Amino acid sequence: MNDALYIAATGMGAQQASVDTIANNLANVSTPGFKRSAVNFQDLMRYESVAGAPVQSGMGSFGAGKAQGVGIANTLKYFGAGELRQTEVPMDLAIRGEGFLEVQLPDGTPAFTRGGALSVNKEGLLATADGHVLRPAVHVGRDIKNMVISPSGVVTATDANTGRALELGRLELVSFANPSGLESLGGKAYRATEASGDALHLRAAEAGAGSFAQGFVEASNVKLVDEMVTLMVAQRAYEMNVKVIQAADDMLGMSNNLKR
Repeated sequence: MNDALYIAATGMGAQQASVDTIANNLANVSTPGFKRSAVNFQDLMRYESVAGAPVQSGMGSFGAGKAQGVGIANTLKYFGAGELRQTEVPMDLAIRGEGFLEVQLPDGTPAFTRGGALSVNKEGLLATADGHVLRPAVHVGRDIKNMVISPSGVVTATDANTGRALELGRLELVSFANPSGLESLGGKAYRATEASGDALHLRAAEAGAGSFAQGFVEASNVKLVDEMVTLMVAQRAYEMNVKVIQAADDMLGMSNNLKR
């Protein structure tokens, strides 16, 4: 009977984590470039040693498995593309298709982003709005105007003094075997992990890679209808686990009130 209480409690905890994740998705439905998350569940088992007993079908080397409820296997990011929205702001940059921009964090380590509002830092380097410098670095001088980023990533501009067209550099894209394995750092930045695999550098708009869209931002890929349906399912599952706890408590109460 006590097992039923603890098992139902694991279900309530897991569904609460799912509701928290859904709440975060809904809170960021208007955040440009936000990628939705989802919780994956796994069943919990406990194996008790059976000394001298032969292993039978359905039994592990430690004896018969006993169900212990549900746990959280992981929380995955889903990198499905969001809608591209035109802003006509030259420093806004989105990626059409798959891929990431590589940036350098303040500690010198690499991170990856899907784009957004760009800026020029005090060293004259092209960076994200958070100040993370793009890699490969693109230097933008003070006497530069009319900066253009082509779909293939070539950055050109006009010298304000001479009117000459200049090529400032070329942005590259990075892909991963498993983007869902990237670690979120906040601010639309991600770090590579063992699960994501190593970064593979690509030329934009070539060999199936994505391309750049200047003057656009990528909207959140959260779909309100899907999130609300998932929220209702999580709420009903939570309620069912509460009912199990109530039923187990009632049965324990009956047992305690038995008289000889």
